Order: sequence, then structure tokens, then C-alpha cells
Amino acid sequence: MDTEAFWRVIDAAQNSDEPLDVAVAAHLSARTAEEILAFEYRFARLRSAVYRWDVWAAAYLIGGGCSDDRFSDFTAGLVALGREWYERAATCPDALAEHPIVRAAAAAGDQDAVFAEDFNFVSSRAYERLTDDEDDFWEAWETYSDAHAMADEASSEGMGESFDFDDAQQMRRRLPRLAELYLNPALG
Repeated sequence: MDTEAFWRVIDAAQNSDEPLDVAVAAHLSARTAEEILAFEYRFARLRSAVYRWDVWAAAYLIGGGCSDDRFSDFTAGLVALGREWYERAATCPDALAEHPIVRAAAAAGDQDAVFAEDFNFVSSRAYERLTDDEDDFWEAWETYSDAHAMADEASSEGMGESFDFDDAQQMRRRLPRLAELYLNPALG
């Protein structure tokens, strides 16, 4: 599945009355097993592309801290925001300060905005619906991802420059708009 087809699946699901993860899983379950695996492959690639320190710093501000597991949920959430916002955040994580959900969450003290744990499992749920076996996906995914591993390794660019997320000055310098929303000016 190419990038355009992937985003068409997300766009189609966004028009549903269901939560996005449920709608995507339903949409995918009407496809073939190969297409579901191809969707997961593209999803993994998109998440991998934003597995960077600057994006993690944005997650750290938005989430009031961010463990490895929570960062996985955050990268899934970036994809769930849709192509436009995913690409904006991939280019400049500080742009998330403009997203209405992030702004409302900052004002309300909600630390779960953008974090989308359930979205990590849309492919496995769709595959289970198709095969009636929850374990089939993980076996098929291992085979599929192993077959595509060389392409993944060749495109790895690293995480960029590491920095201290607890250093308010660095956060303000690197993510000024998010820092303005999330950091108490009297503390930094």
C-alpha cells in the first residue's frame, strides 16, 4: 500500500460516526489480509519517520512527561490526526501548538491529547475480524515485516540531536509555541 492509499483509508474512516480506530479497523477488515499487512507496514513507516527527539519533546510537553510506551501512543496519534497534521508535525513538531485539540487540552490540563493507544491496534483488530483468530495477525506481521526489513533499515535516519526535556530553556528555544502553552513562565 502506498502512502496515498494509506491516507485514503484514514480519510474515509474520519467520516464515520465511530471512533477513528474502530472505523479504520472496520474499513480494513473489508480488505484482504495482504492489504491489512500493507497498511500496517505503511503505518509503521510513518510512525518510524517521526521517532525523533524533537517530536518526543513535543509529546513530553503535551503529555506532562512521556515514557517509551506513551511515545508509541503519541506517534500513533500523530497519524490519527490525518495527513495534514501528521506532515506539519513531522516537519515542525512545534506546529502542534496550533492544533485545536492541543490548544484545548493545554487550557484544560488534559495530558492525553494526541496520545492514541488504541490506534496502534487497528490492523490487528481488522485482521482478527477477517480471520477470526487474534494470533494470526502477529504471525503474519512478523513474516511480512521480516520480508520488508531491508527497506526499513536502509531508510533509517536516526533520532536527531538529543536534549534535556526537563530544561525549560531548551524546550522554549526548540519548541517555543508548545512551551508557551505548557510551561509555566514563572518556573523557567
